Amino acid sequence: MTVEEAGLNEFWPVLVLLGVVVAGVVLTYGVARVLAVRRTALEVAPFSGGLPPAQHAFSRFHVRWYPVTMVFLAFDMEMVFMYPWTLVVSRVGPAAVIEMFAFLAILLAGVVYAWREGALRWT
Repeated sequence: MTVEEAGLNEFWPVLVLLGVVVAGVVLTYGVARVLAVRRTALEVAPFSGGLPPAQHAFSRFHVRWYPVTMVFLAFDMEMVFMYPWTLVVSRVGPAAVIEMFAFLAILLAGVVYAWREGALRWT
């Protein structure tokens, strides 16, 4: 089976372009690495009002932040859905109001659950 029979002849321009792009990216990274100016540790230290950093930049967050993050994302999603709802509520009517209150009740149930489980307690 030849290349023309397999239909691969049509893909040569794509393969050539892919090769040129990969070579360009490798060349760009190589030139950047060769011409890079080395900086001292003082120049790359994070700026925190003139104070030295108290912890490493890649330090882990305490596990109690994750439930707070989930509660925040729940209310963030609430706003994502409430804005378009305000634009169509007058056209849809009472059904839209009922659906939004059902959505808010589900979110409130999630917050009450998180509160009961102690996700919002800091001690």
